[in-house]
Amino acid sequence: MKKKVFGSLFVVIFIGLAAFVFFLWQQGPTYQPPASAPTDMPPPPVATAEPEIRYPVLESIETPLPPLDQSDSAALAALADVFGKKNVKRFFLHQEVIRRFVVTIDSLPREVISAQLQPTTPVGGKLRTAGKGETLTMAQANFERYAPFIRLAEMVDAKTFSAAYVGLYPLFQQAYRDMGYPKGYFNDRFVAVIDHMLAAPSSEGPIALVQPHIFYKFADPELESRSAGHKLMLRIGNENAARIKKKLREIRSELVSTAPKAQ
Repeated sequence: MKKKVFGSLFVVIFIGLAAFVFFLWQQGPTYQPPASAPTDMPPPPVATAEPEIRYPVLESIETPLPPLDQSDSAALAALADVFGKKNVKRFFLHQEVIRRFVVTIDSLPREVISAQLQPTTPVGGKLRTAGKGETLTMAQANFERYAPFIRLAEMVDAKTFSAAYVGLYPLFQQAYRDMGYPKGYFNDRFVAVIDHMLAAPSSEGPIALVQPHIFYKFADPELESRSAGHKLMLRIGNENAARIKKKLREIRSELVSTAPKAQ
């Protein structure tokens, strides 16, 4: 049972991430973890004080988890149970599965995501455009390439996701702290990142592009200055983004509900 729900955990967020890597229009930068975790709270008066946790996870582990650096086999076996070995080979990378997940989630609100730490293989094919020069835009046909990923995401049950997430939370928390957040709490970061993705804008009409060199960029400076996560949602198209946001809202509700209720 645990293997099957573990596989479901990764699909929801990975649906969009697989697409992102192919459309990374900047040369992939090397991931540099920050010296300390960002927080919305002012610095605590005592340096060793723990930051406030907004959404604590009630951890309940029925069986011992493998060490983080030995968890790939369990992760891949779980994915294979759910999607079959062929799909795992096609869509997922096979090393540092949990670490890649945590790093990518943390990076979505930032300017770039490291291609070296992507969790999935890129979407096949080339970016489809229409027009040229000042009329260059992203073609509508480009969004259709994501249909298999979107359908796969919509199959995931949010409650199943939550059960897997809670059961495996210590591994995600360890990976997050190993990144350079010694007092950070990954569930709080995860919820904040989902909120960021839900706030991504929709495009009004075709998205204009420019090609100053090899890679395409958004012609609109405001869109080009957006985070990696917001650019991702724009690149998959309004309809696909709306369907992903619906699933993210379901997931967020479950992530928040894992916190204990006030007495």
